[in-house]
Amino acid sequence: MKSFAELNLSAGLVKAIAEMGFEEPTPIQAMTIPAALEGRDIIGQAQTGTGKTASFAVPVIEKKTAGSRPYALILEPTRELAIQVAEEIGRLSKFKSRSVLTVYGG
Repeated sequence: MKSFAELNLSAGLVKAIAEMGFEEPTPIQAMTIPAALEGRDIIGQAQTGTGKTASFAVPVIEKKTAGSRPYALILEPTRELAIQVAEEIGRLSKFKSRSVLTVYGG
């Protein structure tokens, strides 16, 4: 896979990804994004910094339709990681009019 455009993503999502400085999907993204977009369940494991957040966030952002109901619930083990993931999803959905809400205790 040479580019995110080859994943058949919407123009807004490809634009947001490009603005974030990413040119081509990492191996984890190239394997999981198409499967998730097809509606298949996925389990992925990769080292830190390989783009795992985008691996699950891109399909969630792409598949979400209009409406106010929650579409996805993403659980993270720490407050810091929850905030980091929410910020990443916010940047990815810049041109898709998606809302992200981070909820944590402590």
